[in-house]
Amino acid sequence: MGRAGRAAVADRLPAMRQDWKLDFVVVNGENATSGVGLSGAHARALLDAGADCVTLGDHAFDQKDMLQFIGSEPRVLRPLNFAKGAPGRGAAIFQAANGKKVLVAQVLGQIFMKRPFDDPFSALDQVLRAHPRGGMVSASLIDIHCEATSEKMGIGHFCDGRASVVVGTHTHVPTADAQILPGGTAFQSDAGMCGDYNSVIGMEKTEPMRRFVTGMPKGRFSPALGDATLAGLYVETDDATGKAIRVEMVRQGGRLQGNAP
Repeated sequence: MGRAGRAAVADRLPAMRQDWKLDFVVVNGENATSGVGLSGAHARALLDAGADCVTLGDHAFDQKDMLQFIGSEPRVLRPLNFAKGAPGRGAAIFQAANGKKVLVAQVLGQIFMKRPFDDPFSALDQVLRAHPRGGMVSASLIDIHCEATSEKMGIGHFCDGRASVVVGTHTHVPTADAQILPGGTAFQSDAGMCGDYNSVIGMEKTEPMRRFVTGMPKGRFSPALGDATLAGLYVETDDATGKAIRVEMVRQGGRLQGNAP
């Protein structure tokens, strides 16, 4: 989320990769540039910091240069069920540091979103049928970019036994429901944001509070610039089956209580 979130990733992710022996890292970069979308330069910065894949979201192309950049950078993914004519890909197979193949896909939810998107369930079904975990891919991660926790949970159960990890993004607040579902899929409704939590979901408080209290806008939203928390999800999977065997919430730095595997 903005400059503070980018700094948290740049400052902390390299050491986390080394200390925790991370084989594969996915970063949601949806709000990394001024709180709305992701620029090509900032995508490169996240990849240089240690991300193996960067996902987008409903603001995928708010930064106009992403329309061209995503075509030249296969490690950046936009949602599967975005507009059919959108550039880029919504799913891809990557090679992890341990040599294993990892599928990453992202879908947008439909509930409470500003405009309707195509059905996320049928979009995911097609990808998961083609790439069973423990088969041609050792692990699979689904980023569910949704507003409603109920929809996120529904997608989690839909993917249970088929994906290794289903994790939510978009609402900027980490949920306390990290778990392994009965079919061996790690799940969390929302991983939270990498950003300054002395804010209103990452935005400097003054303008959001004015609008809540008075109903009248006066200025633009701008990302908060205080000390940021890096929030995320740590998962261990079995290479042979693709099942999750351990899941832990991650919170490093900033105002939130710390947690690490």
